[in-house]
Amino acid sequence: MKKVVFWIVGILAALAIAIFCIWGGEIRSIGTIEQVGGNEYLYKMEYKAAYDLDDLISKDIDSNAKLLEYVVGRIGKGLPIKLKSSQVASDGEEMKVFNCTSFQAMQPSGDGYWYGRNYDYYKNPTMVTISRPKKGYASIAVSDMSHFGYSLEKLPKSIATKVNCLAAIYAPVDGINEKGLCTSIMALPHQPAQQESGKHKVGTTIIMRLFLDRCATVEEALDMVANLDIRHDVAVGSGYHYMVADANGDAAVIEFDKNDGWKTMVVRKEDGANSMLVTNHLLSPKYYTTEPDPEVGNPHSRSWWRYETAGAYLASHGGVLDFAQAQECLAQVHWKDLVWDDGTVEDTQYSNVYDQKNITLDLRNWNDYDTTVHFQL
Repeated sequence: MKKVVFWIVGILAALAIAIFCIWGGEIRSIGTIEQVGGNEYLYKMEYKAAYDLDDLISKDIDSNAKLLEYVVGRIGKGLPIKLKSSQVASDGEEMKVFNCTSFQAMQPSGDGYWYGRNYDYYKNPTMVTISRPKKGYASIAVSDMSHFGYSLEKLPKSIATKVNCLAAIYAPVDGINEKGLCTSIMALPHQPAQQESGKHKVGTTIIMRLFLDRCATVEEALDMVANLDIRHDVAVGSGYHYMVADANGDAAVIEFDKNDGWKTMVVRKEDGANSMLVTNHLLSPKYYTTEPDPEVGNPHSRSWWRYETAGAYLASHGGVLDFAQAQECLAQVHWKDLVWDDGTVEDTQYSNVYDQKNITLDLRNWNDYDTTVHFQL
């Protein structure tokens, strides 16, 4: 009998070792997932598993469905794990777009910058992911957890329900890396870029992860974009433009020309300016307009009003803000109870202020402007 018990224990031990060898990084990552600040809709994770961006690039993944398939393969390692996303539309259906505001502003000291960011979308849980890859820069990134299967009714409260959180590493919508480079994504209705020049293809959020892991400056980010084909998922029905800003005060917005083969258009921060701002309409001179125009942006989200309001606030301070003012700039253009035609309601899911000098994030979730949660590398 003792031999049988010893044999069973030996098998279980060997099985446990094998499982940990295969999924050790994933298991450690899941073990770090926790609610933050007593908010059941705000989570933090330290991502400790390996991931290979070169492999990801080589796969030419240009849709959310393909990305989910790739993520399932990486996480499941052959097991039939299921993963769904709100950003995969049904056949013949278009997704509504999220609406955001981003800016860079100088700190009063003159040797640092804030990066502000409102993420306006439906009420979903939020994930803050800290990663320290072996090949790349450490970063703090923020994700909308509905992109990998969560909702207010489905939250990562058990080990089994936490597995999908691992997909967050591939789905940042804004973040900062150890070099102080910040980036964020803003939606542009009906403008899904479809670059086709023969370079490797990357999709909507993959480029965000590449910015965070591989770029220290705006110039490096622009060089990276020039060597890839950016392709947004046509099933989602939205295009995007990206803001990148570095710790030296350089900033740029990356856009795509829908009337000229989706060629990249870059809008640079003006020489001598202390700040730069972007919302949900094109800034490139070829398309820029001061009047709301559905051909170049999102009038429903009052993109032009937000651009004017936040711009006026920045201008009134000469583009130089202290921390409280950076938070106030975002508060002035936040959303609460924006009702769509089908009755769904949109809010500002979170307001972030990144410190590009000290590499920190201060986050206010769901219009709770009395509570700020602090994150650092």
